[in-house]
Amino acid sequence: MSYVGPDFDPPQPRRSPLRRPLTVAVAAVVVGSVAGWGVWQAVGDPGGGDDGSQRAAARDEPRTAPPSSTPSAGPTASEDGAGQDDKDGKKGADGEKASPTASSGAAADGPLKGKVVVIDPGHNSGNFRHTAEINRKVDIGTGMKECDTTGTSTNDGYTEAEFTLDVSRRARALLEQQGATVKFTHDGNREWGPCIDERARLGNAAEADAVVSIHADGSAAGNRGFHIILPGAVHEGSADTRPIVGPSRDLGERLAGKFVRETGSAPSNYVGGGTGLVTRQDLGGLNLSTVPKVFIECGNMRDSKDAALLTSGTWRQKAAQGISEGIVSFLRG
Repeated sequence: MSYVGPDFDPPQPRRSPLRRPLTVAVAAVVVGSVAGWGVWQAVGDPGGGDDGSQRAAARDEPRTAPPSSTPSAGPTASEDGAGQDDKDGKKGADGEKASPTASSGAAADGPLKGKVVVIDPGHNSGNFRHTAEINRKVDIGTGMKECDTTGTSTNDGYTEAEFTLDVSRRARALLEQQGATVKFTHDGNREWGPCIDERARLGNAAEADAVVSIHADGSAAGNRGFHIILPGAVHEGSADTRPIVGPSRDLGERLAGKFVRETGSAPSNYVGGGTGLVTRQDLGGLNLSTVPKVFIECGNMRDSKDAALLTSGTWRQKAAQGISEGIVSFLRG
């Protein structure tokens, strides 16, 4: 995820697919420390079942440099909101009743029959046209934060919002095949948002068994890999994550193990100490959740090698497979 301010340049038109790099071979997982390796040994199949950042302090929200500027050396901050093809804009104003976007179809019979999964596609492609709305501050329990941000993009203009919605839809299809009822916080049908506090309320209102917020980072070139952001213990204002810290870590560890297996991607080389796991207490989407929830940063859009993966439909399918299998593992125990 990555967040940028009101001076964000609108996403540029995507280049023709023929000009995009071919999918690069995924590098073997290299763990940065003995401790990190130990975590990955355990994560591969936690609990005997199936089987991320100190980003900018302002993230929810991770923030990253806008596409037209040079990325900062550290991780970016962005949080909730994705959605290309936003057409009929429900504005997510204060007081709007939380109502998750319904699943694309009836859930099939399967091992996840009766389970509810909420997928939160990070950002919204229309956010840059609604700077006043997305810069409005909302309460995240530990303080006030912007409603949402625009997200980041590759140097060629492929936006995070477009990426997250595509991967989310792919993951939904896979989870529904397993019998899960899948709901979205938005499905490309809003002009902007929803705000980060509303995104949390949507998962809570659905009484979700698991919520995953899907993002891509916007850090400096050379920073590569994925990481998963776990909720820290927060008990302040309207936030109380204490009941979900444990199950969210379980969800995150399983998700990490399956993501490595399916994509071949390594854990982040710039946050998480080689584990691919990062705990945060400054993200509204996590702070306000009352159900198990994690964020996944699938890669760094501002690094050319990671961007080649993120812009590949073949790789995005693998990412969706890893995410869905991690959720399945968590829900089956």
